Amino acid sequence: MAQLHGKLEAEVELQSPADKFFKVWRSEAHQLPTATSKNIQGVKVHEGDWDQHGAIKIWNYTVDGKSGTFKEKVEFNDDDMSFTLHGIEGDVFDELKVYKPACKLIPKAKGSLAKLSIEYEKYKESDPNPDKYMAFFTDMTKDIDAHVLSA
Repeated sequence: MAQLHGKLEAEVELQSPADKFFKVWRSEAHQLPTATSKNIQGVKVHEGDWDQHGAIKIWNYTVDGKSGTFKEKVEFNDDDMSFTLHGIEGDVFDELKVYKPACKLIPKAKGSLAKLSIEYEKYKESDPNPDKYMAFFTDMTKDIDAHVLSA
């Protein structure tokens, strides 16, 4: 049986405090095009509000030099400083049937740790794993960390 479902994981050491990094995603996502302009060119709320659990946002992004759009419904867990973006539609679905990036922030004595994951499902076994999207997510995370520190 072909293995179509998978999960990629990565950890990024952050210099910024977990609560400040989480706040950017939780209530200041409109700042992400400024924080990581090479990755995110725009984001707008399609349904709900910026800081609302279940809000639907539409993102304009660039991965591997290719522009795309991504529509997602966000799920926040304030208690453990985590969020999951449930992909609804967009260019990523030309390559994947399911795309669900998530981040959990772990406070440390100095800085924090971002545990990134992408749950996915491919259309067929020969389709590539979404490694380029994890590289994109990791790069975004580093840019956002630098943005939080410069604020």
